Amino acid sequence: MSSEFAEPGADAERVVARLRPHARVLFWPSLLLIAGVAALAYFAGSFPADWQNLALLGAGGGLLLLIWLVPLFAWLGKRYVITTRRLIMRSGTLTRTRQELLHSRGYDITVRKGALQSMFGSGDVLINTGLDPAVVLRDAPGAALVQSPRDGDVARSMNPRAARRPAEMSNPDETTRWGAR
Repeated sequence: MSSEFAEPGADAERVVARLRPHARVLFWPSLLLIAGVAALAYFAGSFPADWQNLALLGAGGGLLLLIWLVPLFAWLGKRYVITTRRLIMRSGTLTRTRQELLHSRGYDITVRKGALQSMFGSGDVLINTGLDPAVVLRDAPGAALVQSPRDGDVARSMNPRAARRPAEMSNPDETTRWGAR
């Protein structure tokens, strides 16, 4: 966004966080890759014909790479970006999908954590916009960061009045007399 179209008192949009689903989803494919390579190394050379040994190594190696690369590309294809003005969700490897939620529109955020997610500090973030079905950020690390858009920068972008007068907003317990600013 260029500065000539921006509002005079508006701050530039800044990235607060860039997230992917927790990398824990790559544990089982990586473990299968290690066990499969060990099994291929053990069984290599056990057949009488050379073509059978080469077929075992080729087919086994291709299958192991497929078992490991498909979850890796699926994990790399999902990204969540939180800025001071919006939440951007991107997904897909061959067909890309991008969805944006503006903070100014307002929405409800719920964080669900299982036992394993609590140990790793992640959680499923459900975002209810009111009209559409809820958007789910599955297994987002640092789910509390997504849940608390009351951060100073995000709160200022949601409430333009707070951005113009930060000195008045600093002490919410102070009372003012009627008609005074």
